[in-house]
Amino acid sequence: MPKNPRNALIPALVVTALLVTGCSAAGAAGTGAAAGGGAEPVAGTVAPSSSAKKAGTSTAVTASKTTSAAVAHAADGEPSAKKSSLKVTSYDDSNGRAVVSDGTSSRSAVAVGDVVASAPVPSAPEGLLVKVTRVLGETDKGTKVDTEPATLHELLGSSKVNETASVDPSGIEVKGLDADVEVSGKKGSGATFGPGGAKVPLGSLRVDVSDSVQTADGASSSAKASIKGYVQLAPEIEFAYDGDAPGSGDNPDSAYLGLSGDWTSQWELDGQASAAQKGTRVPFAELHTDVVIYVGPVPVVVNLGYVLYYQVDADGKVSVKVSQSAKGDFKAGGSYSRTKGWTPVNEADMTATPVKSSVTAAGNVKATLGAEASVGLYGAVDLTVDVAPYARVSATGRGTGTSAGSGGAVVAWAVFGGYDVTGTLNAHLSVFSTPIDKSIRLFTVHGEKKLDEGTGTLTPPKNPALPARR
Repeated sequence: MPKNPRNALIPALVVTALLVTGCSAAGAAGTGAAAGGGAEPVAGTVAPSSSAKKAGTSTAVTASKTTSAAVAHAADGEPSAKKSSLKVTSYDDSNGRAVVSDGTSSRSAVAVGDVVASAPVPSAPEGLLVKVTRVLGETDKGTKVDTEPATLHELLGSSKVNETASVDPSGIEVKGLDADVEVSGKKGSGATFGPGGAKVPLGSLRVDVSDSVQTADGASSSAKASIKGYVQLAPEIEFAYDGDAPGSGDNPDSAYLGLSGDWTSQWELDGQASAAQKGTRVPFAELHTDVVIYVGPVPVVVNLGYVLYYQVDADGKVSVKVSQSAKGDFKAGGSYSRTKGWTPVNEADMTATPVKSSVTAAGNVKATLGAEASVGLYGAVDLTVDVAPYARVSATGRGTGTSAGSGGAVVAWAVFGGYDVTGTLNAHLSVFSTPIDKSIRLFTVHGEKKLDEGTGTLTPPKNPALPARR
């Protein structure tokens, strides 16, 4: 899948400059210029070690390098957002009540109908896009107002933007769950090294996991089930908006929101897994970050989250030791046009490679090491994507014997590697002024191939033999 050549990583919390109407990108990353100012990243603080906030990237230009909020005043008529010193000092998302100040005094010059956009702040950690519906008065912390959700059109008007923002791994917050989890690649400059000296490329985050899996009833102690492996991600956020649509009311001419990037994973399933956990996903890590994309002075906040998980579907009969790696890229999202409305986008190109395989007894098992991602603007989940590479083992056997009572079983087995990429465009999408009546499923991208196979004879208990790998 082709990459956007204009991308470059910038280690900052709040990032990126995007094209606005009348501006253009020029030269290498950060070399563009526009009437409003140079293309410079907006720096921010990074949380300690395993917990940080994120950065994105762009080579395009921006009107300001310090704006954390923008306001479109109702009195100005046509949407025309301006940079603002306004700060959201408190916000209650249950009722939309907020307190705002102008950063220099307790009063804030806001009026009914004004639209406020804010980058993430402690009171609104996922950013904020709201319209003032009532001014309630002054407090010692600022002006108290009632608000309702606003749309991009009310803030951006006829602005245009089309850009891809890469994610700096040093800005991703990683929360390990019950399993043994290790994180690599968060330094943000040059390659780092994961477990066993494994190289983690610049721009990638690697999460290793090791966990026990419920073992089948009656299995021997040597068949205790476990899974271990890693997922390595290099995500990119894709955002586009064209508000220049005469006669269309609040609807844009076109829009796009999506997630893409490189994927690498490797995992090993060992032992005789129980059938009891079939169909159960076991999450082992949660990832989160917020990307702030500046369209002129306007902070467009894109929230990105991942839940990394494994799933073992077994019949409880077969004992295996199978390893597989998967590598490739994917792109998933939603594209809007005035003529077609919202349409799903889903592409993937992955290759599965066997590492090692051994199988005892007949039966079936499938092991998945995947990620469920969510992407949205200002705290809403507009898109979900599930990337699920897997290894599947199918083993069949038939009995052999003689009149003297000797014999065993002939087992033929095969290992398959595959992937499924699915997702959903969620029903609201109201921030684009283009809500849909019901969620739209992304069509499934599926691939599978045989990785390994073999046959062998199993003799009863005394001295069991493993099937030979071909």
